[in-house]
Amino acid sequence: MNKQKLLAKALAGSKNLRFTEAIALAKAFGYRLARAKGSHHIFVHPKIKELINLQEVGGKAKPYQVRQLLDIVERYNLSLEMGDEQ
Repeated sequence: MNKQKLLAKALAGSKNLRFTEAIALAKAFGYRLARAKGSHHIFVHPKIKELINLQEVGGKAKPYQVRQLLDIVERYNLSLEMGDEQ
């Protein structure tokens, strides 16, 4: 799924986002995986001090964590990094 469609899916309803899609969305906004311990995957951004924690439950991302990601994207006015679309 391309980045624009992925963002639209997340904005439409964070309850139906797969964990892999949430990771792809975080990476599309410039976040990178810093560490993973247990079910917690911690992402960092080079220009933002706030961390993002994503957890997988039954193949899905936790909805409140997806909302937190979207809130940070809006608060810091992040844009999608346009690279190789998949």
